[in-house]
Order: sequence, then structure tokens, then C-alpha cells
Amino acid sequence: MDAFLTALKGVIDSLGATVMLPVIIFIIAVAMGAKVGKAFRAGVTIGIAFIGINLVVGLMWGSLSEVGQAMVTNLNIQRDVVDVGWPSAAAIAFGTRVGLWVIPIAILVNVVLLALRLTRTLNVDIWNFWHFAFVGSLVSIASGSLALGLVAAALAAGLALLLADWTAKAVQSFYNLPGISIPHLTTAPGVPFAIVTNWIIDRIPGLRDIEIDPEGIQKRLGVMGEPVILGLIIGLVLGLLAFSNLGDFQTVLVKVLQTGMNLAAVMLLLPRMVQILMEGLIPVSEAAREFMQKRASGREIYIGLDSAILIGHPAALSTSLLLVPVAILLSIILPGNRVILFADLAIIPFVVALFAPLMRGNIFRMVIAGTLELLAGFYIATGMAPLFTSAATEAGFAMPENALQITSIGDGFLWPAWLFTTLGKLGVIGVAIAAVLIVVAWFFYMKNQKAWEVMAGAPQE
Repeated sequence: MDAFLTALKGVIDSLGATVMLPVIIFIIAVAMGAKVGKAFRAGVTIGIAFIGINLVVGLMWGSLSEVGQAMVTNLNIQRDVVDVGWPSAAAIAFGTRVGLWVIPIAILVNVVLLALRLTRTLNVDIWNFWHFAFVGSLVSIASGSLALGLVAAALAAGLALLLADWTAKAVQSFYNLPGISIPHLTTAPGVPFAIVTNWIIDRIPGLRDIEIDPEGIQKRLGVMGEPVILGLIIGLVLGLLAFSNLGDFQTVLVKVLQTGMNLAAVMLLLPRMVQILMEGLIPVSEAAREFMQKRASGREIYIGLDSAILIGHPAALSTSLLLVPVAILLSIILPGNRVILFADLAIIPFVVALFAPLMRGNIFRMVIAGTLELLAGFYIATGMAPLFTSAATEAGFAMPENALQITSIGDGFLWPAWLFTTLGKLGVIGVAIAAVLIVVAWFFYMKNQKAWEVMAGAPQE
């Protein structure tokens, strides 16, 4: 069995999302009654869109990583827990004993919950199953039990489906993505922070009236308020903060201008890539809707995708760029923090993307919610770093030079992994408590579905 799972994982890893996702989408579309030609074109279009998204995210990743590294160097920040980035965290998660089993476990959980009508999400985002493997790996180490790690991975897969269902209506309405949900454990965990932030701000006179959204900015500033120009301006400011002490004026100018143009390009190109993605998703969504109307009394089924399809929104991008210096500042001033950031700064858009529906794209509120989530994240990451590092050792990960321990914003900063690992230290009792908490949350969501969805940003009917 291990040999089969290893071979399966090898095939998936070698083909990658841009090949496997079109195949999966094609199979799903044909199974739901779409014409073969239309299903084939939809799959290819979606694959092309993800290639484009990955290229643009890679451009953002390179620019923000360089900015972060420069800021850290300028400020002479010394910390012993180093941010190694989500690709390293994913490799670590899939490299442990739990990681080998996570794909069949997550698929089984999804199929069972769909059959029991406890979820509406069909999660095709196989590459982000690493989040479940990450949780399971840490619980396995914390509890000393592979079995408990596998159970925790299954529970994490269930939690992702619950969060995806809860936020689906908000995603579909605000982002204009019919039939889509986001079972991504980097993004959905931010929703409670947005809810709490809204609750607090709504009770503060003056503060609750501040509205800073992309549409309003563009209306007030005209061309200077367009997303691409905002990206340029924010990029120039970040470039000045990062590279102004290089000494040579020409070098500083080149670096600043390159950062500005790169981030302006991101602001323009990411939404275009999402438009291409939607071109491919619409036929699949229509086929799924018709299939369910004919065979399941109109029951809704959502296609669960990576939150990469959300981060092209100007509010999400603008918020994440503004949070880069905030994250660096927090790493300096927070007492007891041991984490230094730079590799994962580019995934902040994924962290904040689901703030937008709750806050109607209000960048002011989104920055506050993002700051609160990052603030909590530094302490979560500091506390989880020993387990994170132990998982890396088990997976054979090469530690960065001068790093005693490692982390990443992707999962290392987020409350689901912290909750599972904290409870995992209690062994069977702790994992049982985690299961009960998820079941209770699921019960209340199913019982008060519309109210919960409105709380998560869905429009009121």
C-alpha cells in the first residue's frame, strides 16, 4: 500500500496542478453531463489560468521576498525562528509519515460527507491537502502516535469543508464566482478575525464610518486611484523603505522603480488571470447545477478551489501590500516574539482574501483585521516552532544556516494548526476534543445556516 501511495504522490507531484487540475475538471464535467468538447476546453482553460496565476504570484513572491529581506537587513533584526515559506512547509508536510496517506484520507472524508449531505463542497484542490498533512504531522509528533496524526489530518480535511461551505455564499457574491467554495486552510481561518474586527469597529463612533475601498478611491482620485496605479505607488513606497540605504543613487532608483512596476503588474495581471479562470469554470458550474437539479432535487454542489482565485481583487492585493511593513514592524516590537519574516510575505494576500466579503472591500478594516491576525500569528508561530522543526527533521528538511527553529505564515501562523497541536499533546483525549468541537460547530452551522453565512459576509436575502 505504501508503494502505491508513494507512486500516486509521485505522479501528482510530477504533473503538478496545471496538468492534473484540467484532467480532474474534465472528468467531473463529463460525469455531470457536459459535452466532451466543452468539458475539454474548460479544463484546458482552467489549467492555462492557473499557469498565469502562478506566474504572477511568482512575480509578487520575488518582489516582496526581496523587500522583506532588505527591510530585515536594514533594521538588523535577529531572531532564532526563521520563516522558510509555504513551499518548504508543504514539502515537510508531505515528507512525513502522515503526508503519504493524506490524499486518500482527504478524498474519503469528502466523499463520505457529500454522501451524508453534510457538505456541499467537492474539494478538487488536491495540492493544498498539504495543510491537512501538516496538521496531522504535528499532532503525530506532539502525541507520539501516527494513528492520532492520521485522525487529525482527517479532522482538518473536515474542518476545511465546513469553512468552505460557511464562506461559499460570500465568495460567490462578492467575487462573482458562482458555484465555487474555498476549502483552503490558509484563507478561511481569517474569517473569525474579520467578524471580531467588524464587531469592535461597529461600536466605535467615527471609526465605523471610515470607508476606504478600491471603488471609492478610484472615484475620488480618478486615474491615480486605479488599482494598477495604487500598486505602483505602494510598490514605490515599499521600495524606498527597503532599498533607500543601498548608498548608490542609481542602484536605489532602479530597485525602487522595479518594485513599483512589478507590483503594478501584479495588480493588473492577477484579475485578468482570474477572468480567464472564470471562462473555464462557468461551463463546469452550469453542468454541475443541471446535474444536481435533475438527480438530487436541486441540491447545490460547490467546486472547492485554491484561494489563488480570490487574491486578484484590488482590496485583497492593496491590503496585503500595506501589511508587509506592518508584519516587519510587528516582528520587531512584539515582546516574546522569536520569529523573523521574509520568505512568506507574499502569501499575505491568501491570508486576507476572505476579509473582503465581510468588510465589503473596506481596506481600512481589512488592514486592522490583518494586523490582528498577524499579531496572534507571531505568538502561535513562536509556540509551534519546536514541533514545526521536529516535523522538518522527520521529513529530512535541510535547516537554513543560523536557524535554530523554523516556521511559515502558511499554517505556522494560523489557529487551526495551533488548536490541533495544542490538543494533540493530550493524546487521544485531545484529538477527541478536537473532533467534538468540529462536530458541534458543524451542528450549529447546519441548524442556523443562513444566519452563519450572513455573518461570514453573504448578502442578506
